[in-house]
Amino acid sequence: MKNDHKQNGVDRRTVLMSMGAGVTALAMPNFVYAQASDKVLRFGLSTFPPSVKPHDNTGQAANTVKLMMLRGLTGYDADGKLSGELAESWEMVDPQTYVFQLRDNAVFHNGNPVMAKDVVFSLNKITAEGSSAFLKSDLSSIASVTALADKTVEIKLSSPSAVLLDLLANFNANIIAEGSTDEEFVGAGPFKMKSQERGVFIELERFDDFYEAGKPMVAGVKFIAYGDENLRYAALEAGDVDLIEYLPWQNFDAVDASSTLKMSSAVGPFMFLLFNVTNPDSPLANPKVRQAIGYAVKRQDVVDAAFAGRGEPLLGFPNPPGSPFDLSDPSREWSYDPEKAKALLAEAGYPNGFDCTLLATSTYGMHQDTASVVAAYLQMIGINAKLDLPDWGSRVTAGKEGKYDIAVHGTAGYYNDPDSVYTLLHSDNPSYLQSFGFKSENIDGLLERGRQETDVKKRKAIYEELATAYFEEVPQVPLNWRQQAYAMANNVQGFNAYPGFLTFASPYVVDDTSVE
Repeated sequence: MKNDHKQNGVDRRTVLMSMGAGVTALAMPNFVYAQASDKVLRFGLSTFPPSVKPHDNTGQAANTVKLMMLRGLTGYDADGKLSGELAESWEMVDPQTYVFQLRDNAVFHNGNPVMAKDVVFSLNKITAEGSSAFLKSDLSSIASVTALADKTVEIKLSSPSAVLLDLLANFNANIIAEGSTDEEFVGAGPFKMKSQERGVFIELERFDDFYEAGKPMVAGVKFIAYGDENLRYAALEAGDVDLIEYLPWQNFDAVDASSTLKMSSAVGPFMFLLFNVTNPDSPLANPKVRQAIGYAVKRQDVVDAAFAGRGEPLLGFPNPPGSPFDLSDPSREWSYDPEKAKALLAEAGYPNGFDCTLLATSTYGMHQDTASVVAAYLQMIGINAKLDLPDWGSRVTAGKEGKYDIAVHGTAGYYNDPDSVYTLLHSDNPSYLQSFGFKSENIDGLLERGRQETDVKKRKAIYEELATAYFEEVPQVPLNWRQQAYAMANNVQGFNAYPGFLTFASPYVVDDTSVE
């Protein structure tokens, strides 16, 4: 049975839940929206990417650049719907076997065709023993990847996966040419590297042999790094760039009122606190202390101070906007209750509080402002948190190495399903996105069960349990959802922010973006 995503209205969940027979998902037809131009899209980034290694995650700026040069088997179309990228179709032969047919016209930047052997090489590189790839744990259910023919790939799973196709659409599941290394790689994205000045800009040029006819619609993309958010917005106002990520929240109203600028926004990313729990003598190794911190912070003040009111408090499990399940429950939420926070500290043996460090970053004002509000509220219950505000690259390194007591962070999952927090919580995939040293067999097991279960009712029950475990074991303390926006000049057409957790995948839309 074959289903065209657009014509027959079959979404990814229908595809994944149709377990009785093979289901084929065809990519969208190639529509040419306009003649490709000779104009370059100037894109203001929030920081210069620490690296653009194909399978590493070093932040949104890096992921945006990578997505221009690299693509995976699947991706998202202009409407944020799952679609084919290097794979034009796929068939679910049985719940643990997928067969992907690669596009006949997909070629790498060196002119060589994208072949099944390249897919085998890339996915095996991600899942190899000792791999540091961001998706190593997420894709650990891949039992084998086999080239059935030059353009046909079979993926066998050790267990069913409700989200395999979304995982393969991730920034970090890129297919690179066989023999590529992290430092010297060849991709098949819509743009290829032209030049760069470390710390300042990266310039890409259109790849004329990109597999989607008429795309990309600009001659290139020049990514310019503005570590200061005010300078980034000023560059947009002055016409030095055409599009910026992370529109500063204090400028939302100005863009709304502007006759020359516009924005596209989504609620989906969220802010939260992480903890270093490796030292058993540290107060933060005690879940009661982490619980206390959950009750100590008045979240609306974070929304107001760091995000100019553009967001809302997040009191419990970060179930993404657009999730198929309602997991809200006041019994597992952190209301603002400083007296309860003090009582929990006393129960844990710290009636007078303690001293600690609070890591954030000077690169993003939202992180710094969030940290300032959190520190003020922690002070009220006796926790003296000294701020540590390095640049973003150093912040990532400190997170990876556990050089903090408490850390502020903000991110989103990568698709609108509660499984999307897997990477943020599962202990087999430690990263700067997780509390350093935190491990829970219970949470790991629930994450694995939820991913493997394809029955909707059973999945919801599993995630209800996970939301409870999240509240009781406190792998992180959620703070707030934030509205996040891209801002652009009026002559930029075709770019829009994807909804919910998909917002970080919005750069897929650059394929469809033009500068008039």
